[in-house]
Amino acid sequence: MPFLSPKSLGSLVESAVSTQSTLLGRAAHAHVIKNLGLALDSTLSNHLINMYSKLDRPDNARTVLSLTPVHFRSVVTWTSLISGNVQNGHFASALSDFATMRRECVQPNDFTFPCLFKAAASLHSPVLGQQLHGLAVKLMLIDDVFVACSAFDLYSKTRCLSDANKLFDEMSYRNIATWNACISNAVLNGKPREGVRKFVQLLRDGEAAPNSISFCAFLNACSDGAFLTQGQQLHGYLVKQGHEADVSVLNGLIDFYGKCEKIGFSEKVFENMSERNGVSWCSMLAVYEQNDMGEKACGVFLKARRAGVEPTDFMVSSVLSACAGLAALEVGRAIHGQAVKACVEENIFVGSALVDMYGKCGSIDDCEKAFFMMPRRNLICWNALIGGYAHQGRADMALELFKEMTNCRNTEGLLPNYVTFVCVLTACSRGGMAKVGMDIFESMRGKYGINPGAEHYACIVDMLGRAGQVEHAYQFITKMPLRPTISIWGALLGACKMHGKPELGKIAAENLFELDPQDSGNHVLLSNMFAAAGQWDEANLVRKEMKDVGIKKGAGCSWISVKNSIHVFQAKDTSHGRNLEIQAMLAKLKKDMKAAGYIPDTKLALYDLEDEEKESEVWCHSEKIALAFGLVALPPGVPIRITKNLRVCVDCHSAIKFISGIVGREIIVRDNNRFHRFMDNQCSCGDYW
Repeated sequence: MPFLSPKSLGSLVESAVSTQSTLLGRAAHAHVIKNLGLALDSTLSNHLINMYSKLDRPDNARTVLSLTPVHFRSVVTWTSLISGNVQNGHFASALSDFATMRRECVQPNDFTFPCLFKAAASLHSPVLGQQLHGLAVKLMLIDDVFVACSAFDLYSKTRCLSDANKLFDEMSYRNIATWNACISNAVLNGKPREGVRKFVQLLRDGEAAPNSISFCAFLNACSDGAFLTQGQQLHGYLVKQGHEADVSVLNGLIDFYGKCEKIGFSEKVFENMSERNGVSWCSMLAVYEQNDMGEKACGVFLKARRAGVEPTDFMVSSVLSACAGLAALEVGRAIHGQAVKACVEENIFVGSALVDMYGKCGSIDDCEKAFFMMPRRNLICWNALIGGYAHQGRADMALELFKEMTNCRNTEGLLPNYVTFVCVLTACSRGGMAKVGMDIFESMRGKYGINPGAEHYACIVDMLGRAGQVEHAYQFITKMPLRPTISIWGALLGACKMHGKPELGKIAAENLFELDPQDSGNHVLLSNMFAAAGQWDEANLVRKEMKDVGIKKGAGCSWISVKNSIHVFQAKDTSHGRNLEIQAMLAKLKKDMKAAGYIPDTKLALYDLEDEEKESEVWCHSEKIALAFGLVALPPGVPIRITKNLRVCVDCHSAIKFISGIVGREIIVRDNNRFHRFMDNQCSCGDYW
């Protein structure tokens, strides 16, 4: 290569920065040495220090700095080093370099201060930020809009809100970046109303024209504060001002309407977009997932793939959450394959979603594999696996994992949080470990500094109630420091029904009727409890009261997936196209089960019927019909997976145990409370549910 001038060499070095090529940068440095030797002028030195800093080679940058004579080191030299460190997350190093710069009596400029404020904000050091602010005032640089905006951002991010507001009011000029930082930080600090107020002030002052970032920040404020009217007003303003074609703003509108539960508006915005990007598809998918519309979320994912959109970590984790809510194991496995193909399966958010999905779909083996294959794990992963064990009734495994997580030798340095204790206490409840659960509950505040919430109290009531300590559970409720919630009284009512305590059950039910008078489930549970105790007059009275006030019982149903189609059944259902085969299978099972010693449990028949009629009543429950269809429709050896929207009854539970042994199949039933895995006449819950 011919001799290059310093200017050409500088351009060559800068091209390495623009292409993010360390190899090209080293080659450029070699040409500098070849042409000029080790003695560098200030310009080339600055170029090299900037290059190595931006390419995250801080040691190389400092080596060049050490070879640069002190009198050649200018504010540009030091700012290049500081800026590169901040850009690559080396915040402490950036501040250390600034200290060295000051010792060399080099004064910072308006480019240096924004980098320093960002470093101090990232280190959550408001005191250091105040010192930098004081220096900026002393050097008369605080009036620079970029310096002031950076200082304001630091105060906001370190929650020094009074300092932030004072600085904002004192600014001689505020550009749109300052306004955007003000609105965004108000939202981040949990003050959405303040964010809305600042946006309105921006429009009124006319100091700067709002841009797409301003609109999205305002929509975030409206989402967090559930300010539907204000968000709709902005939508009208956007149409009027001609901003309705901005993709990022339209994406913000989709998200806003979704969080305000206006799904139809999100759909209209999405459908009317002339151009969509990956974020558009992700936003629409997330709207469906967050509003418990899992099937539509999966549908959007498929449409996005057909449109050529490559799956991102956010998109995959969102659709996996939808699969978890639907207990759609096979669809979740297909999405897992897409994640592997897209090389995002090791992303911590995708990995967490996989653990959660497999746990909620009842495939604990896959849940464990996903957990242990993750290169690093966050708290969500640990909670998901503990929760998976809890849903399977594996309290021993849940407690072992909790012990490992809280072990002082835990290399990931994680501490349990609010959700962790909900999962662990749920496991204790479903595993019959009342004493262990109470010890863990008592350790929450004293050992981990976590104040128990309504969910934890509900777990304790449920745990004591399941263990037969119904009176103890009631006394626990009366001594609680917070007002009992629906879930707490519901846990007590369920325990009273399970253990035949109609007097306490009536107290629980009355409190439930007061909190949620229109919930049919509580009335039905009370009626069934009276029916199980043989108190038919009371049971019929509850049902009459339901009828008088217009409360209708929600239909119980069970469903099963066969060849990507969902088949739904209700009690006494004869409408299925293969009903003749289903009834024949039910008759065969009934005969084989009686031969094996099965005796129907008719205590839960809903009416005062003769014994033969009661037996017929419980035999027509939806989960038995769904199981018979699964045996007809699925090949031998394939596990049968059934989901029910209510708690599986005692008779169905007993019957499915018998059937699992008779047909030699694995049968998984997910009811509204947990998973039951039936194999060889046994259930994973150990008959404790």
